[in-house]
Amino acid sequence: MNRLRELYENEIIDAMMQKFQYKNKLEVPKIEKIIINMGVGEAKENVKVLDSAMEDLQQIAGQKPVVTKAKKSIANFKIREGMPIGCKVTLRGSRMYDFADRLINLALPRVRDFRGVNPNAFDGRGNYSLGVKEQLIFPEIEYDKIDKVRGMDIVFVTTAKTDEEARELLRLFGMPFRK
Repeated sequence: MNRLRELYENEIIDAMMQKFQYKNKLEVPKIEKIIINMGVGEAKENVKVLDSAMEDLQQIAGQKPVVTKAKKSIANFKIREGMPIGCKVTLRGSRMYDFADRLINLALPRVRDFRGVNPNAFDGRGNYSLGVKEQLIFPEIEYDKIDKVRGMDIVFVTTAKTDEEARELLRLFGMPFRK
């Protein structure tokens, strides 16, 4: 069983129940899914760029990404509706906990001049968004094999009703929030 899942089931539920006075264990918020999105703007000229981005994302997530397409045409960006412009992965269950563990304990500490993640990046409904500037912070990516440094957005979707509950949940999971 995954280390973070065990931590959640053994310690986090108890800590959250004491802090927020929940009456039932099922009231305690949990991480529902993690979405990793990689926007690839250069894909409009060169489709091969999207393939290498998908390969990187597959190595990071351990799951095959899906191609995201433009929802509407934007003349200034030279984008037509339906053009492939990125890729994303939705992680649930044990893969989600594995990824969260690697992100918190391996990848984020490898960021240069890292002082913690923004504690205010919640959306008002208990979901947390985090931007990563380069895929090199993940140990699965080999420096010699990448063609271009790409960033990605990582969204933690929780069942928390407020940002305060979600912040406490992620803090107990070990998310290094900036002071």
